[in-house]
Amino acid sequence: MLSRSAILVAVPAYVATMATVGAQPSGSYTQHPHMWGDWGWGGMILGPIMMILFIAAAVAVVVLVLRALGVGTSRPAAREGGTALDILDETFARGEIDKDDYEERKRALSD
Repeated sequence: MLSRSAILVAVPAYVATMATVGAQPSGSYTQHPHMWGDWGWGGMILGPIMMILFIAAAVAVVVLVLRALGVGTSRPAAREGGTALDILDETFARGEIDKDDYEERKRALSD
């Protein structure tokens, strides 16, 4: 004889299974062959195309959001659009080059 806990598990599982089986319209598998549905072969062609377009759109949105937040930029924002003299001035101000080197490079850029 089945235990009470086995019955408490088996009966709801049986009812759920019968409810889903009963929800199928009669003859649904004979009216439409497997994977054709109402679209015919068009569903098999358009389905993967739409999936690829959806994934491409999702990736594009993520890339645009990350670029808008400034993630992934390799150059500092201060150097974008700056002239060579501006960059030289910043380099000298940070102490990366000495005064003689700065003057020599400035002369070379001015010529």
